[in-house]
Amino acid sequence: MCAAARGGRAAAARRLSAAAAGGAAAGGASRVGSAGSAPKRRRSGKSVAIAYESVQGDGAEEGAAEPKRPKWEPRNWRQQLERIREMRSSRDAPVDHMGVDKCYDSSAPPQVMRYQVLLSLMLSSQTKDEVTSAAMLRLRQRGLTVDSILQMDDVTLGQIIYPVGFWRNKVKYIKQTTAILKQKYGGDIPSTVEELVMLPGVGPKMAHLAMHIAWNSVSGISVDTHVHRITNRLKWVKKETRTPEATRVALEDWLPRDLWREINWLLVGFGQQTCLPVNPRCKECLNQDICPAAKRC
Repeated sequence: MCAAARGGRAAAARRLSAAAAGGAAAGGASRVGSAGSAPKRRRSGKSVAIAYESVQGDGAEEGAAEPKRPKWEPRNWRQQLERIREMRSSRDAPVDHMGVDKCYDSSAPPQVMRYQVLLSLMLSSQTKDEVTSAAMLRLRQRGLTVDSILQMDDVTLGQIIYPVGFWRNKVKYIKQTTAILKQKYGGDIPSTVEELVMLPGVGPKMAHLAMHIAWNSVSGISVDTHVHRITNRLKWVKKETRTPEATRVALEDWLPRDLWREINWLLVGFGQQTCLPVNPRCKECLNQDICPAAKRC
């Protein structure tokens, strides 16, 4: 080999050695930089999709959505419900014979029937079923229609519905609501919860029951004092609720919709006979062993 060739190879070898040394130095600097401070990220105009890791291990499709968490539900609620159904199977509570759905004239024209349902609901607030039923019977004996109520003076109406709870206020609300029904709805009642609760003396519990009984439509759970009390005792709400309306919202969040129609009737009768407001009859209750509030002494 000639001297010129040997000189060329030597020069090439020196260039390769220098390049390798430079790469090693750059790598070392990169590692030092990553340990000391985070390297600057390159900005890019393209968004990068981030796929959640699958909990099923290998074989899951890339980019699969995060699995849904199961909806909250109370412990033992299905077993508690079945036992309450068993305790209510005889259907001998006051609500079974004198409840609002028993107070109207089923042979009346549909519009009159619906008006009577709404009126019985307004009377039932803070009133026992026996008292409401008797007041409705007296009203029906005088011909209970929108026109008959509008023609009746306040004193007479008060005498008929007494002794329902807050009867003086109810005289005023009944007259006001009946006038609105005559003027705005042609003597019928509204067919939506939103319109029903706008009527004087009509709250959410009444509105949902009116939708159920008068319109045969399940719009929500009707929560009265019995349902409110019992569902809190059974821990059917995540946190203790202070009002029936808060209880309604909490129940509708998890209770299957096909149970909404049944739950009011079921728990009201249970509350009238067994799960009493004061001194509940826990020893007679089939749920004593699985009720968080049961008195087991």
